[in-house]
Amino acid sequence: MKGGGSSRSGGAVVVEHLTFTANAGDSDPRSRAVLFAGQLPNLHKLAWSQVKGKLEPRVTQEVWKTALRILNPNPVDTCSLWLKHAFVAALPAKVSRHNSPSSAQFLTRLICNSLTGKTDQCIVLVCEYADVFALACALARAFPLFTRRTGLDKREDKLTVTVQFILVGENTEPLCESTLACLSNVAEGIRLAARIVDMPCCEMNTDDFLVEINLVGSELGIIPTIIRGEELNHKGFGGIYGVGKAAMNPPALAILSHTPEDATQTIAWVGKGIVYDTGGLSIKSKTHMPGMKRDCGGAAAVLGAFRAAVKQGFKENLHALFCLAENAVGAKATRPDDIHRLYSGKTVEINNTDAEGRLVLADGVCYACKDLKADIILDIATLTGAQDRANAASSCAGLFIQAHIGFDWPGVWVHIDMASTVHSGARATGYGVALLLALFGRATDNALLKNISPVGVNFATEADDAMENCLKKRRHEFCLKLCSLSVVHN
Repeated sequence: MKGGGSSRSGGAVVVEHLTFTANAGDSDPRSRAVLFAGQLPNLHKLAWSQVKGKLEPRVTQEVWKTALRILNPNPVDTCSLWLKHAFVAALPAKVSRHNSPSSAQFLTRLICNSLTGKTDQCIVLVCEYADVFALACALARAFPLFTRRTGLDKREDKLTVTVQFILVGENTEPLCESTLACLSNVAEGIRLAARIVDMPCCEMNTDDFLVEINLVGSELGIIPTIIRGEELNHKGFGGIYGVGKAAMNPPALAILSHTPEDATQTIAWVGKGIVYDTGGLSIKSKTHMPGMKRDCGGAAAVLGAFRAAVKQGFKENLHALFCLAENAVGAKATRPDDIHRLYSGKTVEINNTDAEGRLVLADGVCYACKDLKADIILDIATLTGAQDRANAASSCAGLFIQAHIGFDWPGVWVHIDMASTVHSGARATGYGVALLLALFGRATDNALLKNISPVGVNFATEADDAMENCLKKRRHEFCLKLCSLSVVHN
């Protein structure tokens, strides 16, 4: 049994509002706790005039300078400026194969360990413009939404965190409104995905997940397409139906579709949404089953990313597919030796019911190919490789999924295994939201997402009369680069 933790990661406080602003304003640390964080060379570039409004009268300029002088990140270091209400923290500046240039992966835990009080909080991140997106995403992961901690007073402990970026380097202008809106949408998407993954199956079964999909659809003005229960069986979705038919709540395939005018290609994101994975009749052990509420991480990531992408003006056709099922044990459960016919028409003999992820995804990607006519299909899932753990687990599962699109399919297919990154410790990370938005950033209207996208070319300097040729070139390079992309975390 696990009791409620005392740290934020254990659900001690709930941050209801996470606000990104160009200027967080002045305040006394007694009434609003403050954290300054950044790599040490960047912190040294701050003038006292840039920080004193958030520190005075509790912290003097001498204390601030002394704190910067004694900081010695290894890999990080934190110095209290005034009690538990004002801190300065240094992120590592060195880059290695374990550390990105932004050092964003260190920020989440640093925040959790620094600001643990029960007052509203202000976080000031000092960085270069290129690191803004990564740091904002890491910050969002520090503030999970889900908690059921005993005795938590929801009215008193729902806090507001205000985030301000101070830029150093070549571009020192305050972030514009469109960039702040983008960061807010991405952070909300990450926290939404993390909340869904953190919730136990008794509160996040397939019906509950459909409620979340409908809420996002309602917010965006999109009516989802939902195929569920026996209808899945009648329409030939043998993979999704076979995995989820034994559960109390029926399996479902749900689709959210964004179809703007002037779209030039169709993109489909397919997420594995196993709301709980007992392993089925090939049941997991008592040590491997706890935590299997997280097996819906791929679908949660797709939902959070789709919401953010549409809000950021996604210019191409975008379909989000959610393959929802609970891999339960019951009288109707799939047995080893059973044979299912999947949506592709291929028959599959089951010899391990704990290899359910590839079955539901095979139906999802096939629907994206056959019915939605997608040019680019990306599936994202927590595939642990139960069927082929000793033999290139991620690759085997991926090839199984691709077989149901067809190895001769001329479009672009990407397989992302996020089994290891769906959580960090006891908490979900919301992984996948930032990745999808970064990969497809050039299909949005947002300058920040375009800047960080590794796919495509920059058209900012192209002449207007050459724009059409540029768009064609972008689509071509987009496909070529996605073809060469391999993102596997296992």
